[in-house]
Amino acid sequence: MTPPNAEPSAENENDAQHVPVLLTEVLAALAPRAGGTYVDGTFGAGGYSLALLRAGAGTVYGIDRDPNAAAAGRALAEAADGRLRLLEGRFGDMDQLMAEAGIAQVDGVALDIGVSSMQIDQAERGFSFAKDGPLDMRMEQNGPSAADVVNTCDETELANILYRLGEERMSRPVARAIVAARAEKPFERTLELAAVVAKVVRKSGDGIHPATRTFQALRIHVNDELGELERGLAAAERILAPGGRLAVVTFHSLEDRVVKAFLKERSGDMPAPSRHLPSATHGPAPTFTLLSRKAQAPTATEVARNPRARSAKLRAAQRTDAPAWPHRGGTR
Repeated sequence: MTPPNAEPSAENENDAQHVPVLLTEVLAALAPRAGGTYVDGTFGAGGYSLALLRAGAGTVYGIDRDPNAAAAGRALAEAADGRLRLLEGRFGDMDQLMAEAGIAQVDGVALDIGVSSMQIDQAERGFSFAKDGPLDMRMEQNGPSAADVVNTCDETELANILYRLGEERMSRPVARAIVAARAEKPFERTLELAAVVAKVVRKSGDGIHPATRTFQALRIHVNDELGELERGLAAAERILAPGGRLAVVTFHSLEDRVVKAFLKERSGDMPAPSRHLPSATHGPAPTFTLLSRKAQAPTATEVARNPRARSAKLRAAQRTDAPAWPHRGGTR
């Protein structure tokens, strides 16, 4: 995947695209074993899947909600002699998808959260604020698009989306400008929206494009990415065998907070109750053991080779033999 806070420059774009981020660290965390079964829940261009197979995994199931990714991966699957199998769908449904494939438990799950390099590099997908294309951003290519959101949400709702999912401090002025502009002509193209936002948000000293946070917020909203991440973590908990490993790569604080909170809770690494309060009732047994208390970041060498890795974080944990926690439903 690629970070939300900047797009590649022309000089490094071709070298950086489709490079799996934190690949060495992800493989070390998953520790693939011969004959083991693994899930690459965000297949994309297949980087993690192929690396797992080269490392000795028996079978890898690649899951992707983007029809283009599944179509592009067919040649890889054919060349893998049955060891790579592609499933079209959401990684939040991985336990159901795997059950339909006849698999009850797996030895590892890899998740690489966010928009893929392939998606952002294709102007026609509408993810990029630097390339002109239809204002789309739909990973599954169905349902309401980003254009639908900016053209129909009222100003308050739009401002809330930009602030909550993009952490845009200028969310209210940006929403006001969008509503005023769409009254004259509904938004259809990415550069139209980027130009309106750039009139409101000043360019930062670190070169981040003014429309970065707006595009991030719309993409996350359109694809319910944080809800999908929560569902995916719970699905991984249900499908991982005892001793199985989970490795999750994120690219911004919103995603990382979800993963950190989930693993902290599920590993029992919660603050002790005050000695002045009654003892808390014990909850479910921990379902994960943290492989590291801190997130891993890419090395300077990797960032130099692949600038898209610079904001990545990896969190990993190993499944215990405790039953999965009850499903609580809902999303944040």
